[in-house]
Order: sequence, then structure tokens, then C-alpha cells
Amino acid sequence: MDSKQLDHRANYRKKNFKKLSLKKMKDQVIVITGASSGIGLVTARMAASKGAKVVVAARNEEALKQLVDELRSKGHDAVWVTADVGRQEDVNRIAEAAIREFGTFDTWVNNAGLSIFGEAMEVGIEDMKRAFDTNFWSVVYGSRAAVKHFKERGVPGALINVGTVYGDRGVVLQSTYSAAKFAVHGWTENLRMELEKESAPVSVTLIHPGRIDTPYNEHARSYLIKQPAHIGMMYAPEVVAEAVLYAAQHPKRDLYVGSQAKFGAMLGLLAPRFTDKFMETTMYRTQQSNRPSRSVEDNALYRPGYGMHERGTNKGWVRSDSFYVKAQKHPVLSAVIIAGIGSMIWKAAVNQNN
Repeated sequence: MDSKQLDHRANYRKKNFKKLSLKKMKDQVIVITGASSGIGLVTARMAASKGAKVVVAARNEEALKQLVDELRSKGHDAVWVTADVGRQEDVNRIAEAAIREFGTFDTWVNNAGLSIFGEAMEVGIEDMKRAFDTNFWSVVYGSRAAVKHFKERGVPGALINVGTVYGDRGVVLQSTYSAAKFAVHGWTENLRMELEKESAPVSVTLIHPGRIDTPYNEHARSYLIKQPAHIGMMYAPEVVAEAVLYAAQHPKRDLYVGSQAKFGAMLGLLAPRFTDKFMETTMYRTQQSNRPSRSVEDNALYRPGYGMHERGTNKGWVRSDSFYVKAQKHPVLSAVIIAGIGSMIWKAAVNQNN
């Protein structure tokens, strides 16, 4: 290809992809990894209910079959792919299955993930490597498959990577998971900039969930005496699914799920030493239940975990909605409302002083 053709292609991209326009959910094919439980399961059900064609992937074949049968019985289009997303060839098979079944895909959600609970110096190196395969390398493989497809077809698509507040701020007892998610956040930021620089037809969104009520803790490998669990305030997985599906239809750089996630990221940035002490004081007790931990061998690190469960066995207040997510979806309206409330408070204060 000569320089004139390259310049023409660059100008075409700049003209057509400067402002990405994504399809409505009812017109989309959406790929979701880690779809056999938790956030992935809820997102698949929600996407299908909105009319999307769904491609679900995970290691638990039985759960995937059950999910697809459920969706099809309700009149939805769905297909399943058994895959270990820590293997690039398996991730490529997911993309191939979506294209074979539906001719394309419009959104790719890198959601699969699992944790290890234990002191940083006690967790085995092989366990760490395996966790990085699932939490980090799967995102790299999925990102490459999605970007390749979106570029080849020349129609804008959405790449959505599910991170965590622990990828913005380190947390005790989950050093491997936190480190892998820090890597996911860094990968996502770098990829986004490079794609934007070349005007590629890809919207790249990073989701930052706070603590979510899913079977995440039951699937984790535990080196602890007590069973890992979220203790305290957390959010329902539907709140994350809402953010994911919004990003699938509206280009967004970041979406924080809950003020908890945004506050944790900001506090760690603005007051790192205070945050260290706060984590040391609170996070040992709020990540463990009172019951004995499952065996270190009883987990989903090396084999599929149980499927078709949206919620976990956590204890505390589960919020079914997030005003912060809604504020990010409607920033102008939220700013007007906040300004209006501020004006009312100011007037009340002035009147009281008078």
C-alpha cells in the first residue's frame, strides 16, 4: 500500500471514528467471559432480556449449557463456548464461535476473574502465575481478539474490561488479585491511548466495581483460617451489569460502580499513608467470615467452580442500586441537580442568618 492510500485510510478513520457511535443493545451481539456465575451470569441474562444475542464463555460447561437453554426458552439467541480464558487459543475460539454463529460481535466483555486470599509471602508462586493467567492474560487475549475483529470489519465496537477498586488501590490479603488488576488497569489505559491515536473503531471502557455480592469469595483459593467473605456494605451484581451494558452502548472511559469504588481510588491517591493504615485496620476483619475456611484445594483456581449462582455467602448490606453509576450515565443532569441542591442549601443558610 502506497503513502497516498495510507493517508486516505487515515483521513477516513479520523472522519468516521472521531466520535464512535455504538449500536443499541437490541441490535448487538455481545461476548461475555466468566459468564457461568456472578457478574457475568447477571450481565448475560440482562443483555438477553434487552434483545442482544449473547455469546457466553467459561470453564463450567454444564452451567453454560443450562444458561443457554434458559435464555433460548425465553426466545433469546444465545450460544455457549467452553473455554479457559487463561489460554489464548481458547479465547480465539470464543471469537470464532461468535462469528460463526452470528457473523460478528459488537461488544466484548473481559469479565472472568478469581482471587487468592492469603498473606503475600505465603501464597505459592504457581498459584500466583495461574491467577495472573485468568485475571490479566485473559484480558490481553480478549482485547487482541476484539480489537482485531473491530478493525477488520471497520464498524465501531466496544471493548469492556472489568477491573476493581483493588486495581486502583492495594488491599491486604489479596495481593495477587490486586496486582493482576493493577496490570489490567495499566493495559487498558495504554491500549485505549494507542487506539485513539490511530482513530481505531474501538470504544475502550474500564469498569471499576467496589465490593460485589457474588460467589467470588467461594471460588477463590484460600490460605486463611477463616472463610473469605465480604463483611459490610457491598453492591448487587446487577449494578455492575447495568454499568457494563451502558458502556456497550455509550463510549465511556471509566465507570465506577458505587461511590465506594470512587472514594477508595481517590483516597488512595490523595492520602496514601492514611489509606494504608485504614486498610490495615479494617480489611483483615471485613474480608473474613466467622466460619472455617474451605480447604486450600477446594476452589476454582485450577478447575471450574460451581455455576449458575449470582450471589455469594457474604454478610452485610447489599445495595441494589448505585446513585454514582446513574450520575455517570447522566452527568449533565446530575450536575444540574447537585447545583440546584447547593443553591437551596445556600439560600436556606442565608435566610437563617437574616
